[in-house]
Amino acid sequence: MNNKNTRLIATIAAVVLCGCPGLFGLCYGGTFLFAGLTPGAEIDVFGSSDPSSAVTMGLVGLCLSLIFIAIPVVVWFVTRPKTSSTSDVPGIDEPMPPAS
Repeated sequence: MNNKNTRLIATIAAVVLCGCPGLFGLCYGGTFLFAGLTPGAEIDVFGSSDPSSAVTMGLVGLCLSLIFIAIPVVVWFVTRPKTSSTSDVPGIDEPMPPAS
């Protein structure tokens, strides 16, 4: 990806399509985890009132949201501009050309 605009659009798209739902999933998973661990809470997870189903759903939601949040970071890392290679610059071990 040589074009700066393409890199920017790819990063913004990844943030909007993966990062924002990932943050929402953190809230969603945290709420289910908290409700499953709260004694006496009225829980209804797809018709089940078992607290372990809420805890499981909360943990799965948290894990998936962390993956969704990691995707924009990976996209940014892959699309960032590459730095110049050090092979173009003479190193310490390479002989210097004679001065004129």
